[in-house]
Amino acid sequence: MQELCPRKQPFFGFPRSKSMVLGELSRLSRPCSPLEQEKALKAGWLRRQRSIMKNWQLRWFVLRTEALYFYKDQDESKAQGCIPLQGSQVNEVPSNQDDPVRHLFVIVPGSAGEKDRSGVGHESFLLMANSQSDMEEWVRAIRRAIWAPLGGGVFGQHLEETMTYEAQCGTPREVPVLVEQCACFIREHGLKEEGLFRAPGQTNHVRELQDAFDRGEKPVFDSSTDVHTVASLLKLYIRELPEPIIPFSKYTQFLSCAQLRKPAMRGKAKASQMRNWTKVQTAN
Repeated sequence: MQELCPRKQPFFGFPRSKSMVLGELSRLSRPCSPLEQEKALKAGWLRRQRSIMKNWQLRWFVLRTEALYFYKDQDESKAQGCIPLQGSQVNEVPSNQDDPVRHLFVIVPGSAGEKDRSGVGHESFLLMANSQSDMEEWVRAIRRAIWAPLGGGVFGQHLEETMTYEAQCGTPREVPVLVEQCACFIREHGLKEEGLFRAPGQTNHVRELQDAFDRGEKPVFDSSTDVHTVASLLKLYIRELPEPIIPFSKYTQFLSCAQLRKPAMRGKAKASQMRNWTKVQTAN
């Protein structure tokens, strides 16, 4: 990967700078006009490799539902260009510890369902994040934007959005398909499993299942599926919800309900203790 970025170029650190060399806009990244009222799904600094000179530009990127926009500075109102997301796919680019160019991912125009994810063509967009975790967050966010209109992108998606789409595309349910599928499998195979929801599942398999659901697929759990993996998948889904299962707007009300139940529960506990004491005295 060293030819992608000459050693004289700075690799690490994302300073706020306007002194980066201005590059050309490729055919697929000509300036677009994002809707100002649309809320950004994610924003942050990334380095973008220019298509001809192959050097790197530091740009402020803003992810919206239809495209990934980039700006010269985070205070700019007019985008320098955008990367359309419809029909595209995004993939991490493997690197080794000795490679100075790391934390790379690529957005490939074309069919999002294609299996060939190897090459980085001249129309692809190679981006570099500041860290591994930042790169993974960008990849997940972009995948959600790509697949959400197709019924995917459920991890990190608002619960009401998932429920609305699934209601339009099939039989209305009380919970998302992923939750129902995981719960049914756990109920059938995991109720007697020691350490359920405590012991971790197979990390690679959890990631594969997550990617499958985010692509809009409905992977089937069979007898070879580890129940701890399914439990970990369900925990991951709940953990990545933008808002907890108990909404922020209802949180105080739930606390109030819990406070109301405490005196009644204490009263029941005392009554039960008195009955048990009476039985002991009678037996003696």
